[in-house]
Amino acid sequence: MKNHIKTIAFDADDTLWVNEPYFQEAEKQFCQLLENYLPQHSVSQELYRTEMKNLHLYGYGVKGFVLCMIETASRISNRTVSLELIDRIIAIGQELLQKPIELLPGVPETLEQLKGKYRLIVATKGDLLDQERKLKNSGLESYFYHIEIMSDKKVSDYQKLLEHLDCKPENFLMLGNSIKSDILPVLELGGYGGHIPYHVTWTHEQHEHNLKHDSFIELNSIDSILNYL
Repeated sequence: MKNHIKTIAFDADDTLWVNEPYFQEAEKQFCQLLENYLPQHSVSQELYRTEMKNLHLYGYGVKGFVLCMIETASRISNRTVSLELIDRIIAIGQELLQKPIELLPGVPETLEQLKGKYRLIVATKGDLLDQERKLKNSGLESYFYHIEIMSDKKVSDYQKLLEHLDCKPENFLMLGNSIKSDILPVLELGGYGGHIPYHVTWTHEQHEHNLKHDSFIELNSIDSILNYL
């Protein structure tokens, strides 16, 4: 791999900075608001069902999450949920959008080591305004040649990205915490993937099987990639 890589792409949420724990805390608050209608674990299951139903409409991000919370509250309350409770759900979402950026260990140091040696980019899913805000507030923006905020991370999405970058798959390395969206599509295209596990992963992004592939690396942390380059 060492001699081939020219472009290194980084996922953002839970790869460069903390994200999923904030979502899980917001979901916990939502489930507590609705516990008069259903047990909290059942509210969580209903919310996930709503998210999966609407994913093709809303994509990934806080705004879609808020709409799904409101829809779920309406459904499980049999359309009797109060406007006051809806306001509290909206407040949960607004708080989520204003969370501080907490960089994960080793991120700035690793980017500093790679800067100038490789073309560094961000390839992440989520809401455009939210991800732009997080990147700006992270202090990392200057490290990256290109920022790609993707509606999804399927093979076709990576194909478009590589074409835009004029980069061959064999010269491309994707680093991220999701096997499903950061690694498998890139391997299918003929690129390289490095998985950086995070202790919390959204249910939709979980991948249960052990992955074995010549172009796949399992890393302990983001700075571990320096040993392979």
